[in-house]
Amino acid sequence: MSRQCGVNPREGAWVYNVQVMSTSGWKLKLQIGLFTLMRIVLSSSFRMVYPFLPVFARGLGVEPASLAMALSVRSFLGILGPFLASIADTHDRKTGLLLGVGLFTVGSGMVGIWPSFWTFIVGTSLVLIGNVVFIPSVNAYLGDRIPYEKRGRVLAFLELNWALAFIIGIPVVRVLIESFSWVTPFFLMSAVGLLFFLVFMVIIPAREIPKTDENSIWKNLGRLVRTWPALAGLLVGIFLTSSNEMVNLIFGLWIEDQFGLNFAALTAAAVVIGISELGGEVFTALFLDVVGKRRMMWIFLGLNSLAALLLPLTGGVLGWAMAGLGFFYITFEIILVSALTLMSEVMPDARATLIAATVAGFSLGRMFGNLFAPGLFGISFWAVCLAAVALNVLAAGMLTQVRVRRTA
Repeated sequence: MSRQCGVNPREGAWVYNVQVMSTSGWKLKLQIGLFTLMRIVLSSSFRMVYPFLPVFARGLGVEPASLAMALSVRSFLGILGPFLASIADTHDRKTGLLLGVGLFTVGSGMVGIWPSFWTFIVGTSLVLIGNVVFIPSVNAYLGDRIPYEKRGRVLAFLELNWALAFIIGIPVVRVLIESFSWVTPFFLMSAVGLLFFLVFMVIIPAREIPKTDENSIWKNLGRLVRTWPALAGLLVGIFLTSSNEMVNLIFGLWIEDQFGLNFAALTAAAVVIGISELGGEVFTALFLDVVGKRRMMWIFLGLNSLAALLLPLTGGVLGWAMAGLGFFYITFEIILVSALTLMSEVMPDARATLIAATVAGFSLGRMFGNLFAPGLFGISFWAVCLAAVALNVLAAGMLTQVRVRRTA
């Protein structure tokens, strides 16, 4: 793959010309399948901390509240993503892929071999950082090979990992813990990570990007800050994830208020969320490229806002509450996958850096949602839902400023 980069004197914009070496259809499909499997493992490792937090805390000899507080460090470290993932722009995509898998493998192995409070925090943090490096590197690699008009289906297929981790990965982790020990999943995931590292080393082509003064980590980040469509896209991500996280954090308390401490209801909600995520990803794979990325986001930001307004009206009837929750989550999942696809073409010269910044923005949005949701819920659940709608409106308005930059 050859790349030519330069500044267009007429437009004053960075122009990125790409000539992609053809990758045979079956090889690309194999790579996409392996990327999806790796992401299921990564997402399972990330998501298993929440349902099994008491188990891990007991194994480490600490209080669950202390472990939950310490895990906030893991979330904060997500902001390192743009710095590390930029290596996929400045060196090559393969290096970014291997770095992400390597960090995941080391982090999982660290917890399995030396289980302690601090190695748990450091190890799970490395898993998160590996995830935020792997995702942009994969998306950038596929963005180089798949035209923008057809990219939505492939990236939506990749995003099936998030739901499948909940539906398949978490039950497997539970069996491993019940049959052996709480550290067993970390051993297994480290071994799987090492296997994928070796496979990717063999099957992913190494195509080094020519070194130039303009193609460096700091220059890429600097261009991101100076590019308004990219910044607008990051704000869209922050607003929409803040909106989702407010409801995400509070719905369990709301269900408890409405139906009492009903574990059956909470279990049903978890199942609804997993199925909704899967349904949203399948729907996006089928229709995103047909409808269009920006149009899809506008439509489902509106529907997600409608879902948020309907939720408080479903109180007292568990079936309606579950339906409303499913509607809320399926619309959000469609928005999220559409946003990732849209952002993959806003700065083609720094795809991995911008996608990593987008993922970091998602983490920042969730942090803001976590900060403000409890106070709003102290007022009422209506206050939470109205705030979520307001943030969706801000995201829809900012979306008008996002422009894709087509590769030549």
